[in-house]
Amino acid sequence: MARQPRAAREPEQKLLLFVGMAGFLIAAIGIPRAFDGTGVVFGVGYLVTICVHLLLFTQARVGRALSLLAVYNLGAALLVLAGGFADGALRTGLWVAALALQMVVPYLVPRHSWIGTVRSFHLAPEHFVERHGLLVIIALGESVVAIGAGVDVDHLTASTVAVVVLALALPAGLWWTYFTDTHAAEVTMSRATGGPATRLALWLGLTHIPLLLGIVFTAAGIHAAVAHPGDHTHWPEALALAGGVAAYLCGIAELRRALRVRGVWRRLLTAAAVLATVPIGTEVNAGLQLVAVVGVVAIPLVLERGQHSAPAKPSTVEHTGTKT
Repeated sequence: MARQPRAAREPEQKLLLFVGMAGFLIAAIGIPRAFDGTGVVFGVGYLVTICVHLLLFTQARVGRALSLLAVYNLGAALLVLAGGFADGALRTGLWVAALALQMVVPYLVPRHSWIGTVRSFHLAPEHFVERHGLLVIIALGESVVAIGAGVDVDHLTASTVAVVVLALALPAGLWWTYFTDTHAAEVTMSRATGGPATRLALWLGLTHIPLLLGIVFTAAGIHAAVAHPGDHTHWPEALALAGGVAAYLCGIAELRRALRVRGVWRRLLTAAAVLATVPIGTEVNAGLQLVAVVGVVAIPLVLERGQHSAPAKPSTVEHTGTKT
């Protein structure tokens, strides 16, 4: 069992945390237009964050697990950075490869990845849930920046302001959808112990990747919708808006499945309904598609009002962690 990391008291620890914050900020700046001009910025910020993450792990005494973790995390970060320099299908391919390197390959070769050394890592459920929640908040905050960046301030009208407010409702709905499940995650992880708990935590962490990628796509779609709400939108922009939200909801569904929380199929059906809004954008206009997406995302939130995610029973947690 690894020693629990110390609080950031030493100057070098504080400096590393500052560099990590800078990496997050740089990546966040690149999120809204990561597929259209700022992919390199996003890649640089992500690489800096990964490097700081690995350097801080050297203080946790996890042994061989650190070198195995570094291979996959650094490899994925370099693929993300390379994708920033590429264009079109090549960029998408490199970023999909980065996703596979972190979420698929380690499970295919457990003896040669950190999957086989999970007992080396110490888990603090409260910190784990809080850290990932803050990451989602930062990413969603940058999608709000995309709203302001898309506004034509020289031609403001009442309808433009209405679209801006509506666009703000989308990241708010995504935020609400995510934080409905944080209590269940904390309770479930607290009940699990040893290797199963660490494997569950690792899977939950990896599941945040499609969440963040979904926010990137959504931000691009929001920017296009706010910039030209009354115009027909091209299918890439319409698909970015709907596909980004759908990817986000699929990530939420997988989080719920891993935690044995009800509502998995509801999230998947909502994702499918969001994808069905693409023709609205291409055949009618971007503003109406935005209205439809916000309405679809709001439906499960209204149906579940006053309810809280139920954490898994203790007997189920061990099974979940072992399989994951």
